[in-house]
Amino acid sequence: MKIEDLDDLTDVKSDQRIVDYSVSRYVVTVDAKRALVGAGARILFYPTLLYNVCRNKMQAEFRWWDEIDQFLLLGAVPFPKDVPRLKQLGVGGVITLNEPFETLVPTSLYRAHDIDHLVIPTRDYLFAPSFIDIDRAVNFIHRNASSCKTTYVHCKAGRGRSTTIVLCYLVEYKHMTPASALEYVRSRRPRVLLAPSQWKVIHEYKHWRLASTATPSPSVDAVLITKADLEGYNSPSRGGKELALAPQVAKASPMMAKLSCLFASLKVSGYTPINVKLTEAPAC
Repeated sequence: MKIEDLDDLTDVKSDQRIVDYSVSRYVVTVDAKRALVGAGARILFYPTLLYNVCRNKMQAEFRWWDEIDQFLLLGAVPFPKDVPRLKQLGVGGVITLNEPFETLVPTSLYRAHDIDHLVIPTRDYLFAPSFIDIDRAVNFIHRNASSCKTTYVHCKAGRGRSTTIVLCYLVEYKHMTPASALEYVRSRRPRVLLAPSQWKVIHEYKHWRLASTATPSPSVDAVLITKADLEGYNSPSRGGKELALAPQVAKASPMMAKLSCLFASLKVSGYTPINVKLTEAPAC
């Protein structure tokens, strides 16, 4: 029996309340930041979109999209009139990083032109997609490229959110470092610009992917006892049965390990009542 002093318990609970309060305050701060940035993104969307359209009309070097790879385009949000042109360029998939209010082309229009559409809504300016969403997008690009289909990756201006996806693809499937991938993409599309959170997630994506695909090594000394094995000891209608060892990936609990040792040491022939206590089982 463990006896704890009441004062110590009070201190522990107080510390826990402080930690919980700190976490809650952090979450509230992050949510407030997201809401504020989201409001600003809504206000600035059409003015900045108009600015980009004007620059695209007046400056030849200000292209709406750029070819990054043989089967990869990076660019700004497309208009409905751009869909037939993208199809002519061999685009078989589009990845949209825009939130709903930023999206100008419905999925139905892409499907009408036999183009797959992957939507990953991501807030503009300071935010990056999650690792799971990045992985979905990277594999989407790779599948299309393997079928000789081009993928168009876009956000609003083709600078931050969409560049995050493209860089992760280059790191994973072209075996580039984040720095060399960014340098290469800038050589193709000079105006790309990453937020700190986006640059951070690019650096961490490779490690996340390795950790998520790692598999534990199987255990060779675990014993698998099925329900049918246990029922065989108590039913006289079943024939003689001998337990066998089988490999098991999951680690057996201490209780199951004792049961395994007990049953493995007994050889049953016909029906014989077993009156052995658990505490009398020999140690393994």
